[in-house]
Amino acid sequence: MDRFLTADDLAKTLRRDVREGLANDPKTLPPKWFYDERGSELFEEITRLEEYYPTRREREILAARAPEIAAATGARTLLELGAGSGEKTRLLLDALRGTLRAYVPVDVSGDFLEGAAARIAEEHPALDVRPVVADYEQHLHLLPGGERRLVAFLGGTIGNMPPAERIGFLAGLRAAMGPDDALLLGADLVKDERRLVAAYDDAAGVTAEFNRNVLRVINRELDADFVPEAYEHAAVWNAADEWIEMRLRSTRAQTVRVGGLDLEVEFAAGEEMRTEISGKFRRERLASELESAGLALAEFWTDAAGDFSLSLARPAGA
Repeated sequence: MDRFLTADDLAKTLRRDVREGLANDPKTLPPKWFYDERGSELFEEITRLEEYYPTRREREILAARAPEIAAATGARTLLELGAGSGEKTRLLLDALRGTLRAYVPVDVSGDFLEGAAARIAEEHPALDVRPVVADYEQHLHLLPGGERRLVAFLGGTIGNMPPAERIGFLAGLRAAMGPDDALLLGADLVKDERRLVAAYDDAAGVTAEFNRNVLRVINRELDADFVPEAYEHAAVWNAADEWIEMRLRSTRAQTVRVGGLDLEVEFAAGEEMRTEISGKFRRERLASELESAGLALAEFWTDAAGDFSLSLARPAGA
């Protein structure tokens, strides 16, 4: 396993993100800190919930289109950003058996990644499986090269970035791509507000527990004294920006000490702290943002219900 992200790197980034986020008005925390081992397990549980449609819809598209994706790309290396458990990836791996030589899953959670990569290596003994612990927002230029790479960024994670940031990210990805490489991008689509909110505020409370997990990570890693139960989970549709916001709402006035930062933070009763945005897209916006980043939309697929999308993009002018 290659490690471009060390424990010290993670600690420094966490300290910076928490210090800056808690100084914001309104307060914010980046969603990457949900994903310690417990957070990764909770997210896998979320993907199986009835309300959370994106995983099922994306899998539906992959099941229908994986052979077409394989034929269009002839990929020899599959590089997956934010790989997680790799369950949906198996559909691509099976379709690419004729050409694929290497699978490179990239994630920040080393322990979780190692287990998932080992399972895939066992299922595909002829495949060179090379897991990489990295922050794909920082380490794109360090990721393994290779002939005819298919870069997969699935699950709608691109929506966690605000527009300017995601165009910058896509531009950085384009700069690291060769002329024969392609990008497979998963993106959730704009739809009825009630369905969107329900997907991020399930009846069983799993998403609420996932949201509060960021406070437990900060408590453990930065010697903080957040009381997670003193924060309510909220999911709100922002119609102007066409994204869902996940927030933690303080149920009372409280002071939190973050010992690792020598910091005290006041929360008013009812004050909300944003922990995630999840952008929803229209085809036209996706095509425009890809174009701004130097990528050309080659194919655009949705599930039968039109809930989710997969886009195949190539370097413009290649």
